[in-house]
Amino acid sequence: MKKQKPAIIRIFLDYLKHFKFGFVVALICILLNNLGAIFAPLTLQNIVNALTSWIEEGMNNGALSDPAELLNTIRESLTVLAIAYSISVAAGLIYSEYMAISGQKYMNLIRKRLFDHMQDLPVSYFDKNSKGDIMSVYLNDVDTIRQFISQSLPTIAMCAMTFIIVFVIMLISSLWLALIVVVGSVAMFLVSKHIGGRSARNFIKTQNIIGKQEGYVEEMMNGLKVVKSFCHEEESQIGFDEINKVYRQAATEANQYSNILGPIMGNIGNILYVIVAFVGTLLYVLNATNITITQVNKISIGVIVSFLPMVKQYTMNINQLAQQITSVATAIGGTNRVCKLLDEEPEKDDGYVKLVRGKYDDSGNIIECDEKEATLWAWKHPHSADGTVTYTLLQGDIRMFDVDFGYTEKKVILHNVSLYAKPGQKVAFVGATGAGKTTITNLINRFYDIADGKIRYDGININKISKKDLRASLGMVLQDTNLFTGTIMDNIRYGKLDATDEECIKAAKLANADGFIRRLPQGYNTYLTNDGANLSQGQRQLLSIARAEVHGAPVMILDEATSSIDTRTEALVTQGMDNLMEGKTVFVIAHRLSTIQNSNVIIVLDHGRIIERGSHDELIEQKGTYYQLYTGAFELE
Repeated sequence: MKKQKPAIIRIFLDYLKHFKFGFVVALICILLNNLGAIFAPLTLQNIVNALTSWIEEGMNNGALSDPAELLNTIRESLTVLAIAYSISVAAGLIYSEYMAISGQKYMNLIRKRLFDHMQDLPVSYFDKNSKGDIMSVYLNDVDTIRQFISQSLPTIAMCAMTFIIVFVIMLISSLWLALIVVVGSVAMFLVSKHIGGRSARNFIKTQNIIGKQEGYVEEMMNGLKVVKSFCHEEESQIGFDEINKVYRQAATEANQYSNILGPIMGNIGNILYVIVAFVGTLLYVLNATNITITQVNKISIGVIVSFLPMVKQYTMNINQLAQQITSVATAIGGTNRVCKLLDEEPEKDDGYVKLVRGKYDDSGNIIECDEKEATLWAWKHPHSADGTVTYTLLQGDIRMFDVDFGYTEKKVILHNVSLYAKPGQKVAFVGATGAGKTTITNLINRFYDIADGKIRYDGININKISKKDLRASLGMVLQDTNLFTGTIMDNIRYGKLDATDEECIKAAKLANADGFIRRLPQGYNTYLTNDGANLSQGQRQLLSIARAEVHGAPVMILDEATSSIDTRTEALVTQGMDNLMEGKTVFVIAHRLSTIQNSNVIIVLDHGRIIERGSHDELIEQKGTYYQLYTGAFELE
């Protein structure tokens, strides 16, 4: 397997892929931004040397000469410096604006890519990872990339360019003083590596802990009523304190090392400044008294005066580069988590059979047509061997043959399960929690793939059916309803985004939801937030049924849809579901056996095995497990 580049390099290269031209322009602007830094010491050196020569010439002649030439030199030097600084300021504004804009655009791109990829991930990924941890990737980790691109990258590029240019000028000005600066640079590098490395490791650690912390907070918020009901506020606080303590320790160490790095580097720079000033003055004195050993150590007062600010600028750049360790380390932690999510294997879908709308032609054959003319649903089955296409009427005939399944290899949930649901039949599953009822419906949806056996839908192996089309043919009403931020009409229309208001109202009437909706202040325009918290559980369930009715799928899966509502509301929900189920193949999971007596087939599961099957009357006559459950001889659990 080819080894992947580090995450931060991958993100940077991806950024260049989308903003290559702009980034090159930004680098040019960063280079131009350094013109002031380049020309300032050279201008100072030129002016000081000209002034020194004018004074020395006057001393030799016994009187100062006309200063016109000196003033002209100063004027020219200052003009060049003014132009350089003007260009530097303009270039700085351009690259700063561009990096800020491109950084935000790239963040938008990354978040869209993350969300699009998340839609393609299998259900198992969300079963294994907390929602808060995933949300932290979108919020915290992506923002570290923005800081890296908008702030750290320009700073590193600017410091690196200034570093190289100033060092070259120092080498040309005085080799001996430049060698002293090199020794000081090595010392600063070693300190930066030792202290900055420890800071970086802890910043990466904090980035990972933030995800766990947000995951814990999200879990406690979702379960707040349970926490308060069992008076577990103190235990919840202890759990949060443990995570927060680990975060605090890592963040404290990271910031401790980061905070002491600047002062240490600054003081090394100050010491280097003093040493260069002392050695430079010593070399000048030796040169002035003609005690020069070689031509190399000859130095003018102008070189010393210009060299000192260059040393200050040089050490400041090293210090700035060292300070970027914090930002880069945080970005490394963030990019690692972003790339980890992007590298998650998407849900595989090898299906090629599609779900289409159609009608019968004059010869009785199924043909595709648009929505307005359609009278049926059909499976479109292309045949690669001869290039032909066949159509199979969608009837809702679902059969399972000798199915084995386990969420992990070591723990098998279903054992040799075989069942069938003929078109229009209502099949109910009964059994204790963990018996495998919901697992069967998850397999029909292909949220998970079976380990062994076969599942056929209208005679077609469901592995051959595109997952998107398979799920489009199935309607779901779950025990835990999910309502989205928006109006009631929007939530009903979620089942079919192009449904008209009339279709939505008709679905609400079939689901027995129209009555309570019209009693609300804004009726169908009532705005829902926080998963419909302003509605009762039964009302939310009725909206879920209406949404499934609008969807119009020929096969329905009802997963304990009445288990958490009162008896009176249950009657409304049951009637709504009966309206919904008419003419459709239906799989029902229920704890309340009163809701499934009219099922065509009732399947009793125990530890992943089918132990009984038959109609309500047949199972009562057998006086087996179902009979004992129905008569209350023992509970489902």
